[in-house]
Amino acid sequence: MEKKEPRKLKRSIGLWSAVAINVGAIIGGGIFVVTGIVAGYAGSALIISMIIAGVIAFITAFSFAKLTTWQPVEGGAYEYGRQLVSPYAGFLAGWMWLVANTFVGAAVSLGFAYYLNSVFPSLPTGIVAAALCLAFTGLNLFGAKESANVNNILVAVKLAVLAFFVVFGVLHMNTGNFAPFTPLSSGVLYGTFFIFFAYGGFARVSVIAEEVKDPKRNVPRALLLSLGISIVVYVLVGLVAVGLLGPVGLAASPSPLSSAIRVTDSSLAVQIVLIGGLVATASVLLTAILGVSRMSYSMARRSDLPSALARLHHRFLTPYYSIAVTGVLMAGLALFADLKSVVAVSTFALLFNYSITNVAAFKLKNGRRLWRFMPLLGLATCFMLLAFILMATPQAWLVGVVFLVAGTVYYKAQKKWRAQHEKKPFSLR
Repeated sequence: MEKKEPRKLKRSIGLWSAVAINVGAIIGGGIFVVTGIVAGYAGSALIISMIIAGVIAFITAFSFAKLTTWQPVEGGAYEYGRQLVSPYAGFLAGWMWLVANTFVGAAVSLGFAYYLNSVFPSLPTGIVAAALCLAFTGLNLFGAKESANVNNILVAVKLAVLAFFVVFGVLHMNTGNFAPFTPLSSGVLYGTFFIFFAYGGFARVSVIAEEVKDPKRNVPRALLLSLGISIVVYVLVGLVAVGLLGPVGLAASPSPLSSAIRVTDSSLAVQIVLIGGLVATASVLLTAILGVSRMSYSMARRSDLPSALARLHHRFLTPYYSIAVTGVLMAGLALFADLKSVVAVSTFALLFNYSITNVAAFKLKNGRRLWRFMPLLGLATCFMLLAFILMATPQAWLVGVVFLVAGTVYYKAQKKWRAQHEKKPFSLR
């Protein structure tokens, strides 16, 4: 009998699809939903928060680029932490990535529901958000390439809508909305923490590296290109949004960009931006399910999660159990969570994951000496934002620590069980 080769993920994603996946993961819930939260803290200086958060994301993106150049592997920070720091650190990096992006999925599905609710007020937001999670779970089952193709269309649409928002909105701006402009206030730093959520998807392509063509070249390029595009888009949209509605109006709205464009008194413009909000949040959800399912797949094949999550579908070659579990968890969270809490917990978990990534990148002695200490700067900026979480939303720290403790308990328990199981003598009885 011939020995069957184990099923493997397909390398089906090119450079520009990889860039689109990352842009799809970044531009969405943050700019269309979290902008209002940031305006409540930073006021008219919210673009300063956007720039600072973008720079912080760029620094950590260099660590991801360094690591993926060394070894492009499914699982991203989980694999790098496991190999370069310790198996326990790697597990916690993967565990908190799962937490972060499950909350991201719930947050953007709620954002989708809020934008839809502004058109159909009678629709229950929680149920709409949960239904969207389940629908996109079904799409992910068919494969990364199919999901990427749909995502490419969604990304093109939302970038076109944001371009329209900037070009049309700039004609109706009121410069008085920028007064007072206080770029040195503590509110800008609190705003930086919340808007960092909007950049949180920049490492998404590193998690699916085994499905990218020529990953040592394409994954680092996709990371940096997508972040550069996103920073420019965020700053332009942030400027126009403040100029249209002002920080107080933005902070009061759950769908801030559609509220801002209403100032123009153009019903067509409002409808276009509403469509953009729906498309943008949907595309982030699509890539969130893709990322979480691939991370759990990677952890399961190393026995850090139940092995069933590593099973690949015989036809589509996708981790179908992992995808299904991901979608159900996101749907359940969307039914019961509120947006601000979801954003805070997600950002805490992402920063923990990125901290381990920066440690792993520092321990990897490759690349130019000039960039050797860049990961330490990335680690310091992650710690800075974690400190601001403690001051801004201490409950997010509490929830984040609970997840860390739960992950530690699970890791220790399954490690102990595995050790005991392996020691048992073989018996035919």
